[in-house]
Amino acid sequence: MTEYGRGSGSAPWHPQDPSYGNGGWDGRSTEADPAPFGGSTTYPGQPPRAPYDEGWQETPYADGGQAEPWRLAEDGGRRDRRYAAADPGASLPGDEEGRPDFRYPDPTDPYGGGGDPADHGYDTGYHDPYNTGGAYPPPAPPGRRGPSPREEEDTPSGVGARGRPGGGSPRRVDAGRARRRAPRGGGRSKKNRTPLACLVVCLVLGGGALGVTYFGYQFYQERFGSAPDFEGDGNGEPVSVTIPEGAGGSVIGQELKRQGVVKSIDAFVAALQSHPEGKSIQDGVYTLEKEMSAQAAIELMLSPESRDNLIIAEGRRNAEIYRLIDERLEVAEGTTAKAAENGYRDFGLPDWALDHEDVKDPLEGFLFPSSYAVSKGQRPEDVLKQMVRRADESYRTLGLEDKAEGLGLDDPWQLLTVASLVQAEGRSHDDFRKMAEVIYNRREPNPQTNGMLEFDSTYNYIKNQSEIDLTLKELRTFDNPYNTYFYKGLPPGPISNPGEEALRGALSPTNDGWYYFISLDGDTSRFTRTNAEHEKLVQEFNESRKQ
Repeated sequence: MTEYGRGSGSAPWHPQDPSYGNGGWDGRSTEADPAPFGGSTTYPGQPPRAPYDEGWQETPYADGGQAEPWRLAEDGGRRDRRYAAADPGASLPGDEEGRPDFRYPDPTDPYGGGGDPADHGYDTGYHDPYNTGGAYPPPAPPGRRGPSPREEEDTPSGVGARGRPGGGSPRRVDAGRARRRAPRGGGRSKKNRTPLACLVVCLVLGGGALGVTYFGYQFYQERFGSAPDFEGDGNGEPVSVTIPEGAGGSVIGQELKRQGVVKSIDAFVAALQSHPEGKSIQDGVYTLEKEMSAQAAIELMLSPESRDNLIIAEGRRNAEIYRLIDERLEVAEGTTAKAAENGYRDFGLPDWALDHEDVKDPLEGFLFPSSYAVSKGQRPEDVLKQMVRRADESYRTLGLEDKAEGLGLDDPWQLLTVASLVQAEGRSHDDFRKMAEVIYNRREPNPQTNGMLEFDSTYNYIKNQSEIDLTLKELRTFDNPYNTYFYKGLPPGPISNPGEEALRGALSPTNDGWYYFISLDGDTSRFTRTNAEHEKLVQEFNESRKQ
C-alpha cells in the first residue's frame, strides 16, 4: 500500500488506478517479459523495443486492438510523454540517426510526467468506502505536492525558494529549522560558549572534589585520628570555670572548651576515662588556666587548690549561710536573707515543709551541707534554689517522708527537726544514734524529764548564739517556742542544717534506754539512763573547769 491511499483510516487502491495490480488503464492485464541482461524491456502499453540495428517494429496491443504510437510533446520546457490519438501508420519522431526519442516513465509519477488524471479519463472523484468524511483527505501523490501554507508564509516576498530574487524552483523553508539554526545568547556562536562552559564544569568538579576530600578527612579524623589537644600546663592566663551539678565528662569538656581551657572535647573525655580518679571530679567553681592539655586540666581539677566553691558544713544555721553567700556574691549584707524571706515559696520546698506555725525561718534545714558553685554575678535566689534542690533530693533518697510515722512522729518536718537537734548536740556517728534515742525518749511522758527536752542548743538558736555557760534561771524563764526548757516536746522547726550522718542517726536510733548526755571534753559525749548518773557527770565536768 502506498501513501496515496492513506487517510484517517485504511482505503484500498482505486480499481482504475493504472498502477493497481497488473492491469492497464482499462484494467486489462499487461504481461511484462523481462529480457535477459543485454536485451530489451517491454513496459505495459509500450511497443517492444528492438535492437538499435534492427529499427523499431510496431507491435499491436495484447488485446488485438489498434496500437497507439507515442507522441512526444514539449510542455513548459520539459519533455512529457502522453497518450494521444494518432494514425496507425504514423511513426515516432527520433534523432538524426533514426533512433526514437524515448524516456522511461518516472515510477514516482503515475500520470506520466505530471499530467492531470482527467486528461486520461481517470475519475478524479474520491469515493470513501469507509464513510470517514470527518477525517483528513488522502495526501496528493508525491509528484504533485506543493509547499505547505506555513512554508509559503515563511518564504519572503519577492525572493525565490532558492534564496535569490526572482524565484527559481520552489524551496521549502522550515521555520522551526530556521530558528534552530539561529545562534543563541545575542548571536554568540558555539565556539564562544565552549571555553565558558568548560570553565563552569571545571569549577563544579573541582569544588566537588574539594568537598569530598574535606569531609573524608573529617570522617577519618573522627574515626581513626587522635583528638587535637594543647600541650603543657597552660599559658598563665587564669580562668574561672563553673561545672554544673550532675555534669558528666562530655558536659565538663564542653564547658572547658568554651572557656578555652582545652582544645577539644574528645581529648578531655579520653583523658578523663583513662584517669583512675576521673570520676571523682565534682561540680563547683574551678580556677584553671587557658590552653591546658586535657591531662593537666584533670590533674588540677582534682587538686583542692583549684576549687573555689562555697562549702556549707554540717550543722550551720541559715543566718550564717546567708552571710557567706553575700560575701561570695559581693553584695550588701542582708541581701540573701531578704531574698530568702520574700521568695522561699518559689525555691522548691516540698509541701510538707510549708505552713508550719511559729517557724523562725522556713528554709532552715533545707540549705543542705555540700559544695556549691557560687561566684560573683549570680543571683542569691539561684544559689538558694540550688541548695534547696540538693536537700530535697537527699531527703527523698533517705526516705524521710516514708519513715517518719514509724518513728512516732507526725510528719517528715518533725523528723528533720530531730535530725537538726542530733546534729547540734552530737559529736560523732555513734553519738548521733544515741542522741536520737535521747530525743525520742524525752519527748514522751516519762518520770525522768516529764516530756521536756531541755537542750541548750534550742535556746542558743533563738538567741543566735553558741554559749555553753548558761544558768538555769535564764534558760527556764525565756518564753519562746524554740526554748525546750520552757516548752515541752520538739521546737517548731529545725535549728540547723543536718548532714547525712545526722539524718541517718535520726532514722536509726539506738534502743538502750538513754535519757541524758554530757560532753566532758567537747569532743565526746557521755550518756546515762538516770538523773543521778547524770548529776555525777555534771559535778565532774564542773571540777574540770576549775582546774
